[in-house]
Amino acid sequence: MPGFTPFTAPAFVLDEDDVDTDIIFPARFLLHTERKGLGRFAFHDRPALLEAYEAAGKPPILLAGANFGCGSSREHAVWSLDGMGLTALFAPSFGEIFRGNCANNGMVAGVMAADTLAALQALAGKGANAGHALSIDLAAQTVTCAGQQFAFTVPDSDREMLLAGWNNTTRILALHGQDISAFEKAQRSAAPWLWTEETEA
Repeated sequence: MPGFTPFTAPAFVLDEDDVDTDIIFPARFLLHTERKGLGRFAFHDRPALLEAYEAAGKPPILLAGANFGCGSSREHAVWSLDGMGLTALFAPSFGEIFRGNCANNGMVAGVMAADTLAALQALAGKGANAGHALSIDLAAQTVTCAGQQFAFTVPDSDREMLLAGWNNTTRILALHGQDISAFEKAQRSAAPWLWTEETEA
């Protein structure tokens, strides 16, 4: 996936704490295992929220409440948010597993102090009354809006993955690929029976 690059866009405000993964992606849709198209299930049981989001022009940035993405570990929640067009989320806190799933799928989950986020929400506007656009710089961990700069934090490892366009697997290969290859070469020499190719039955 491509690495994160700075961008400027409007935001949608969801001023509600403890929005769990079942609100984001209801459990009854978990039978759908293909990532493509899951955006249609995002916030399925919150029609008023979806209506307001569409009225705001479906902005790619979400300013959420505390503990966003708490609850079960379903990665479908992140996939569905991506499917509805979101690329960056900001909240005072996130569910820990959800935050990791965001990084592994190329979505920014930035933590902002509650008072900082409240000030940004006031500038961004709510619902269809969208206000100023936000400029996101992940490398600097800042959001600029209406001439003001707001700080956020993303764990170093997550930020590294997002900027490079890595997921957990490609990160390991990029950082340790040579070590893995060297180990495999040495093991093939020291214990060749472990590398015997399987034959057809």
